[in-house]
Amino acid sequence: MGRYILGRLLSLIFVLFAVSLIAFLLMHAVPGGPFDIGERRLPEATRQAQLAKYGLDKPIYEQYVRYMWHAIQGDFGVPFQRPTETVTGLIASRWPVTIAIGIPTILIAYIGGTVLGTIAATRQNSWIDYLVTTLGTLGLTVPSWVVGTWLVLILSVRWDLLPTGGWGSWKHYIMPVIAYSLAPMALVARYTRLTLIETMRSDYVRTARAKGLGERRIMLGHIFRNAAIPWVTVLLPEIPNILTGSIFIEAIFNIPGLGSYFVTSTISRDYPMILALTLLIATLWGVTYLITDILYTVLDPRVRLVGGRAG
Repeated sequence: MGRYILGRLLSLIFVLFAVSLIAFLLMHAVPGGPFDIGERRLPEATRQAQLAKYGLDKPIYEQYVRYMWHAIQGDFGVPFQRPTETVTGLIASRWPVTIAIGIPTILIAYIGGTVLGTIAATRQNSWIDYLVTTLGTLGLTVPSWVVGTWLVLILSVRWDLLPTGGWGSWKHYIMPVIAYSLAPMALVARYTRLTLIETMRSDYVRTARAKGLGERRIMLGHIFRNAAIPWVTVLLPEIPNILTGSIFIEAIFNIPGLGSYFVTSTISRDYPMILALTLLIATLWGVTYLITDILYTVLDPRVRLVGGRAG
């Protein structure tokens, strides 16, 4: 296990370098730059001074080597949007807000979706099953920003129960978490229902029933355990998306999180911020897939991690 984890961590480092190189080249392949966009176009002398200040007048390869050398030491540069701050400081101040929204969203989505999917699977073709399926379809098709807008109109504007937005008290959590959790909850519910129904039709479940095992033991010892393997494969990668924020939710509820910087940094060509956020997401995805592979060995003893791969 230790050898496998070490191998995956080394491969993650290689992936991060590859992702950083691709993102760096794509940023510079797009015409224009951070100091010559639209109405923000600067006089040529001022523009050249800014390029020299941030090292953007150097050859591309030199800029990349310089950036990565500083990044390895924990220095991701200065964001062009906020030159008085550092990229690391900006992420450190904004990401906790996004995580504070993301963690309850994950808990509600995964627990609620699992419960609803289990109920629907154990009562297949009943009105409960149809209701959960219908709600799951709505949750996946209605955008989160539409849900958020309606929550504001009903709970804040009409009934005056909750603040329309902002950050600071427990009341500011309620509407963003509800709006943010509905889509992943619907996905979890639908996939839980599908995997449980497929597992309940398996030959080994029929064999267990033929042996006289109780339904509770069959559900806990056979159905849930085996259904969790594809469940983990598909649904765990949703976590990085939730933990890195939603521009729509944070914009609607005026939440000072990290999500808004994914769009604003791209529009303003904020190279240091774009690269830092890209590496953050890539790291989260790599760690998530590592955890997923390790969970395989817990859920299915037949799976063994050998020589750096699952086997």
